[in-house]
Parts: sequence; structure tokens; C-alpha cells
Amino acid sequence: MTPGLTGPHHPRSSEALRRCCAGAALLLAVAVVVPPFYGLARRYEFAEAVQFAVFAMAVPALLVLGAPSERGHLAGGGRLSRWIDRLASGRRLHRSAARSALFLGGFMAAAVAWRTPGAVAALERDPWLVAIEGASLVAVGAGFWLELVESGRLVPRARRPLRGVMAAVGMWTVWTVSYLGGFSSTSWYTGFHHLAGHLSAGADQQFSTAVCWLVAAVAFMPVVFWNLLVWLRSEEDLELGRGTPVPEASPSRMGGSPVSS
Repeated sequence: MTPGLTGPHHPRSSEALRRCCAGAALLLAVAVVVPPFYGLARRYEFAEAVQFAVFAMAVPALLVLGAPSERGHLAGGGRLSRWIDRLASGRRLHRSAARSALFLGGFMAAAVAWRTPGAVAALERDPWLVAIEGASLVAVGAGFWLELVESGRLVPRARRPLRGVMAAVGMWTVWTVSYLGGFSSTSWYTGFHHLAGHLSAGADQQFSTAVCWLVAAVAFMPVVFWNLLVWLRSEEDLELGRGTPVPEASPSRMGGSPVSS
């Protein structure tokens, strides 16, 4: 089960899953910047799109979901854990939708900027820019994901309906940029040179769009639907509580069954 998106579960399995998420983030980040994938990203548009999707969505999501929980904090301690404590306290004190919107805007700006023809051409021409692309996208993406999911001591500032909306807007941003580039009559990214008998420019362009669409859907759709589901359940419970004169401490059942008296 995914931390921050599911209900209570066994503490040991939760910590193991968090460690797996953090490890997967590191492995993915390394895999897309070393041979043979690094060379493919300089030759094919779809491989460069995979690199972008990993930096912008996969690694930030896994890092946030892999953040240490309270149990991990008590076991590990250290400077990082103290920094997370301060961050968590600050987020609880400043629960502002405007602050959450700023992180959404930062993600949208970074996602669009690194998929412009000029930026992709620069990455193909100057490979050292990949380090800047990766660092900026992971930093902005992690900040955005901290506004979307609960993970350990780190709690989103926005309420659940807004979290779902922000996740949908982030997904649509990636989809829109990918759609414009993938279904354009002419290639946006002219720096890739396709050899005869290999992957054609048109197919490469469409594969690039498919990659970004798929990763964005896998990353953001669970957040959208989970927050919507939990919000609707809480609204249903609230309506049941209003319609029945029962003390606040009385237990209730989910799913529309009568409140126990």
C-alpha cells in the first residue's frame, strides 16, 4: 500500500515500503544519466522524454513517499530528521492554499520550460545541462508532491479537494505540452537525427508523447481519485452526523449505514 494514499497498515511493512520508494528514486535518477540510456537520450526524443518524466514526476514522487515516518525518525535520529521535524512544524503552522498554489505554479513553469524546443535542443547540444535539468525538476517536483500527499511527519497544507485539483492540473500541464509537441505537423525538436532503417522521426515524436502521458497518469491519477474518494466519504459522514442527534464521541459506520445510537 502506498504511504499517504492508503489507510492504516503494519508499521514494519510501511517502513519497508518507504525504503523501497527512496531506493527506487535513487536508482531511477542514476539509470537515466549513465550509459547506455544517457546516449539514447541524446539520439532519440522518446528517450529524452523518459529522462524528463523520471526527473519531473517519478523521482520527486518516490522521494516524498519514501520520507521517514515517525517510527523511522525515532529509530534513526540525526540532522536530516531534525530538519524534517522543523519543516513539518512549519507546514502545520502555515496551512495556506496560496502557498500550495505557488508550488503548483513552480511545477508547471519548470515542466513547460524544460520541454520547450530551445531547452531540449540545448540538452542535446550541451549534455552537462542534464545535471541542471535533473536538479531543478527534482527540487520543484518534490516541493509540489509535498503539497499532494501525506508522508510521515510531512502533511500537505491544502485540504483534500484542492490537493486533487492541483494533481489534475499538474497532470494536464504535462499532457498539454506533450500533446502539442507530439501531434504537431512538424517536429518541435529538430536536434535529434534519425537514421534510415531506425526509428522514424514521426514515431519517435509520438512515443515521446506516450511516455509523458503514461508517467503523468500513473503518478497523478491515484492522487486525484484518492483525495476525491476520502473527501466524499468525510462529507457523507458529516451529513449523517448532522441528521442524527448522537453525541460526537459515538462511533459511526462508513458507506451510508445508520449511525449507531
